[in-house]
Amino acid sequence: MQRQYHAWHSPALNRTMELLIFGHSGAPVLVFPTSHGRFYEYEDRGMVGVLSHHVDQGWIQLICVDSVYSESWYNYAADTDARMWREEQYEHYLITEVLPLVRHLNPNPFLIATGCSFGASEAVIFTLRHPGLVRRVIGLSGLYDLKRFFTHYTQGVYFHNPVDFVPNLSDQWTIDRLRETDIILAIGREDPAAWSNELLSSQLWGKGIGNALRIWDGWCHDWPYWQRMIVQYIGGHD
Repeated sequence: MQRQYHAWHSPALNRTMELLIFGHSGAPVLVFPTSHGRFYEYEDRGMVGVLSHHVDQGWIQLICVDSVYSESWYNYAADTDARMWREEQYEHYLITEVLPLVRHLNPNPFLIATGCSFGASEAVIFTLRHPGLVRRVIGLSGLYDLKRFFTHYTQGVYFHNPVDFVPNLSDQWTIDRLRETDIILAIGREDPAAWSNELLSSQLWGKGIGNALRIWDGWCHDWPYWQRMIVQYIGGHD
């Protein structure tokens, strides 16, 4: 399996950012780490291994990015607006730095985004905020109401909180692009965040945006379950 390490000083974030790319061709898969994970987590936790056949066959190419969660979502000592601005800068880094690199290495236009736990939250937020950019998103055990991270509710929080902004979507171009996106939300029935998956799925359907809500028996909030989930859903809704 082809494995590439990349690092550079990001103009958007004014810090060095690292990432790993696995594979030589196929649909690029943007992988977000968990809340305290790093760009090498997907490999360390066996997720790259369970997808090795897909990668070796040239069906997918994994782009495992780093995060700035500790400077944004989890930076409780900072002002709410500063935290959300850091998240905006992170999205800018992905769009203006990571994706151009991916497209330079791989012309396949079918971009997939995925993540586990908080990585799922980030993948879904990124997809919904940038309609038409991601063609399939696979959220595994994500939370989609993130207000509890903040003591002050601001416009920035609203626009990064799916269960708040999705019901108010009105721009037809945005809705049409999201209708063209494969949205897959998988979570355990006993996961404390399951309700937010059910709510977001219902809200999306309310806008005519189809999605696949997959509720697994039990808690399922751990790597062995996510390994099974990603293999099952990487190709579609099954």
